[in-house]
Amino acid sequence: MHKWILTWILPTLLYTSCFHIICLVGTIAFACNDMTPEQMATNVNCSSPERHTRSYDYMEGGDVRVRRLFCRTQWYLRIDKRGKVKGTQDKQTNYNIMEIRTVAVGIVAIKGVESEYFLAMDKEGKLYAKKVCNEDCNFREFIQENHYNTYASAKWTHSGREMFVAINQKGSPVKGKKTKKEQKTAHFLPIAIT
Repeated sequence: MHKWILTWILPTLLYTSCFHIICLVGTIAFACNDMTPEQMATNVNCSSPERHTRSYDYMEGGDVRVRRLFCRTQWYLRIDKRGKVKGTQDKQTNYNIMEIRTVAVGIVAIKGVESEYFLAMDKEGKLYAKKVCNEDCNFREFIQENHYNTYASAKWTHSGREMFVAINQKGSPVKGKKTKKEQKTAHFLPIAIT
């Protein structure tokens, strides 16, 4: 009978002593803490100013990527020395090397490195090139689910729909009014220059 009492009393003694130690440590930690309840709430809150957040500084004016824009229709976007926008299958030409400069978060300007013309879209959705960058040269860059990029005019829409940069199967630019983000003519892979 004594054995039963000892085994029953022993856990009770251990649990109560552990409980007292935990309470003592918690009281000491709370007494040593100089924070007010508001500061403690801010510290626990994930939106506190001290929280490490992602930096999008590289996307806000100045980030430049030099790429070839390869369309899903097997054409490279090209801006020639006269400012004509079309597709080319010649990988070796320098007229298909584009400088994709970030203007704002998600907004880019595309410039032909060799021709020094900016890609632009007018209100009718026609692609053309300009020597001086303006609002017509700004495009919203989207990464699609299939990992291709699409570029929609940041300024112009057609009946509330976005107008995309697109090249058809013959290498000709498609008017933005006839484009949708799902069409393969509007899908581009930005290929790094090696």
